[in-house]
Amino acid sequence: MNAPYNGDRAQGTGGPTPSQGTAPGAQVPGQVPAPAPAQDHDPYVQDAYDYDPYRSQDLSAQDPVTEALYDRASHPPPPPGTYQEAGPLYAAPQAPSGGPDPRVWAQTPPPEPDGPSRHLPYGDHAATTQFVGVDSLVTRASEEDPEPDAFTHLYRDQQAAPGASGPSAEDAPVAAPAPAKPAGKAAGLLKSSALMAAGTIVSRITGFARTLVIAGAIGVATLNDSYQVANTLPTMIYVLVGGGALNAVFIPQLVRAMKNDDDGGEAYANRLLTLVITLLGAVTVVCVLAAPLFIRMMSPTIAGDPKRLDVAVAFAHYCLPTMFFMGVHVVLGQILNARGRFGAMMWTPVLNNIVVIATFGTFIWAFGGFTASGVSEATITPEGVRLLGIGTLLGLVVQSLAMLPYLRDAGFKPRLRFDWKGHGLGKAAGLAKWTFFFVLANQIGLVVVTQLATAAGTAAEKQGHGGTGITAYNYALLLWQMPQAIITVSVMTAVLPRISRSAHDGDAAAVRDDISYGLRTSAVAIVPCAFAFLALGVPMATLLYASAGKDAMNIGFVLMAFGLGLIPYSVQYVVLRGFYAYEDTRTPFYNTVIVAAVNAGVSALAYFVLPARWAVVGMAAAYGLGYVVGVGVAWSRLKTRLGGDLDGAHVMRTYTRLIGACVPAAVVGGAAAYGVMQVLGSGALGSVAALVAGGIALGAVFLLAAKRMRIEELNSMVGMVRGRLGR
Repeated sequence: MNAPYNGDRAQGTGGPTPSQGTAPGAQVPGQVPAPAPAQDHDPYVQDAYDYDPYRSQDLSAQDPVTEALYDRASHPPPPPGTYQEAGPLYAAPQAPSGGPDPRVWAQTPPPEPDGPSRHLPYGDHAATTQFVGVDSLVTRASEEDPEPDAFTHLYRDQQAAPGASGPSAEDAPVAAPAPAKPAGKAAGLLKSSALMAAGTIVSRITGFARTLVIAGAIGVATLNDSYQVANTLPTMIYVLVGGGALNAVFIPQLVRAMKNDDDGGEAYANRLLTLVITLLGAVTVVCVLAAPLFIRMMSPTIAGDPKRLDVAVAFAHYCLPTMFFMGVHVVLGQILNARGRFGAMMWTPVLNNIVVIATFGTFIWAFGGFTASGVSEATITPEGVRLLGIGTLLGLVVQSLAMLPYLRDAGFKPRLRFDWKGHGLGKAAGLAKWTFFFVLANQIGLVVVTQLATAAGTAAEKQGHGGTGITAYNYALLLWQMPQAIITVSVMTAVLPRISRSAHDGDAAAVRDDISYGLRTSAVAIVPCAFAFLALGVPMATLLYASAGKDAMNIGFVLMAFGLGLIPYSVQYVVLRGFYAYEDTRTPFYNTVIVAAVNAGVSALAYFVLPARWAVVGMAAAYGLGYVVGVGVAWSRLKTRLGGDLDGAHVMRTYTRLIGACVPAAVVGGAAAYGVMQVLGSGALGSVAALVAGGIALGAVFLLAAKRMRIEELNSMVGMVRGRLGR
């Protein structure tokens, strides 16, 4: 409540004014005489002691707090006569000129006055001026304003709709207004993440079906080891040559080209596509010719057996050309991602899996399953090798060509453009230099692990322990990476273009908030899954790879060793996106050198110290240990890059509470699964029962503990799921 200016209180008392004919200084009957004007005119104290027996001023004039605290020096008094004269004391107020017309249902409201009004005497703006009364000052004297939640805008689409169950709008905490961002960004982000997660889930499910069919066709022993080495080669070379640069460097460049170029970045994208086709085409030809050399480099153990070497080289001749189609698929997918089309890149791998499943299913139909045929390097026919090799290559061809309809729908016309010079590709190539070294360090570590795992698997098979080589390592790794691919990759793929824009605009706070969001949101699924692998790894493997017989249990032990490493692996993935957003590829390179060195060193130690059967289990544990060290280094560097603040306390609190809830859950779930398998065995029935019993026990204990710990991110996820289900 604000008082009118005291200097004008003589106006509007209900008596006549000088303009009405009363001589200046004359006394009007019934009115208190006005004091003589002071010699030194002071507008702030004039008429300060004027007595008004009828209190005809506005009631809002009676607030002494506002009078005492109002800064009059910042607002000079208005000239006399500014305010509208008040009418007679008990007369009905005059109807405003813009008042509602009773004959009209919806009258246009009158415009607000531009100048000072009676209720805002000093020219304050009605939309920004707030007056606090005595009651409010007393009742809120000991209260502190709540800290604004910087992530409220990310959950805006999760608020309950009118009439829906759940917390009401009155119960919800009032957050500070979000920074000016395009409307619907959070909803679009969640929708994109959900679309990619759905595609990734289907892709991973069909991928598991693919591994099951492969295991049913050629087993999980040395023949599958040879196939795995040959099939891993193109992925390693592709990522080394350009895959890392495409994923980490060229996405920000594509976003900038779309933002700055007149054609929306189409010419830049076509130049990039032409560069990838040219580079990978040449590299593919060279690698196919050098296939025997690559097999010898990957596994001296395989190279020492002439029959195994011939089969592995034959597989490599068919598998190595897939790197070309990998590159085409990735660059087309990133072009679509930069245009906000995230689904195609996650869904088209399903076609690849279907083709490979059909290929190995045909092999089983023609030559019989592994349990019946016992096929090995010595007994597999050239026709069988040709069938498996062509089917593997055909899967990648279909996967890459399936991107073309999506490009056409997005309005992008792919065509070859060789005018590379002077269009920004040189800058991207300079950034990709460090990404190349990054991937090189990573692949060197992978080569070391492959060599040691194939050697350990061969030695263990001679001792009667199959499923302990590189096949067990890769199959367990594939299952272990599934939560990462579904949750973390999906979330960060949608967030990365936004982080790149924030970094380009110099908004370090937005980059930090998005990284913190990615870490905490993914942790809700990643941390429980890590402990689930530790507790239930054996029944998972024996159920999925039941066709491998007793060898499947060894895959389960490898999966258990991978388990907890999923947490630092996911954290590292998210943190490195921050460096890529700033086009810093040197720091990820140094970080990967550390991870690869720790992984290779501890894997070598496990190979020489542990028995052959358990060597690969130790290598799986070394994988997670390397990322523990890498996360510490990357976190410290990114924290410095963002000005010393990475929301560490909030992130650490979330992870600590999740781990605290998962420890008792893993103990109870693992004990339940172990007890069931002791009674029913490790067959299909026992594995299903153990997995169901252990999973229910683990989930129940985790949810109960998490509820008691009040984990905000988990509650938000549960609320979102319930909202989607309409409950």
